[in-house]
Amino acid sequence: MKKLMTLAAAFIMLAAFKPAADGLHTGSKATDFKLKNVDGKMVSLSDYKDAKGYIVVFTCNHCPFAKKYESRIIALDKKYKKMGYPVIAINPNDPVAAPEDSYENMQKVAKVKKYPFPYLFDETQEVALAYGATRTPHVYLLQKEGNDNIVRYIGAIDDNSDDESAVKEKYVENAVDALLGGKAISTDFTKAIGCTIKWKKA
Repeated sequence: MKKLMTLAAAFIMLAAFKPAADGLHTGSKATDFKLKNVDGKMVSLSDYKDAKGYIVVFTCNHCPFAKKYESRIIALDKKYKKMGYPVIAINPNDPVAAPEDSYENMQKVAKVKKYPFPYLFDETQEVALAYGATRTPHVYLLQKEGNDNIVRYIGAIDDNSDDESAVKEKYVENAVDALLGGKAISTDFTKAIGCTIKWKKA
């Protein structure tokens, strides 16, 4: 009985730190959102009238993995925004659990790093839950089809979080290039590698 109670307690603890929703899958319709940017303005996907799609990246300030990918995320935006696929970065972390990821610190990081893309605060964590994000960074590549945003790729940015010079597979770039070329995406899902999202305690 004691063992069963211990297992039950462990399950409850794990559940508190995992998203409750199943999240999106490739082929799913992604819902739009309205979140506060570091400049104080509210941003939605629908604000980008001329976009062909979006590179939605759940990321944050404190995570070592997220830090290693900062320059690569900036490069993605600079390369693909002009082609119709802007980066939309979202910080989903609870600042109580991760003080470095507070809105004020987001503003500081965005200014120092000169982010060319919006850096949005998912304060309620509802967007991360709806998308099924679990890590930082975690990418969702969306393609506009009429009034819908269809998920075309989910996962990691590339295959080497430690050393950018040693990257062999650029998953996000390959996926966007395929969409721009009207071709099928060869790899539409990979495991996101990074820090776990810091969920609010129930």
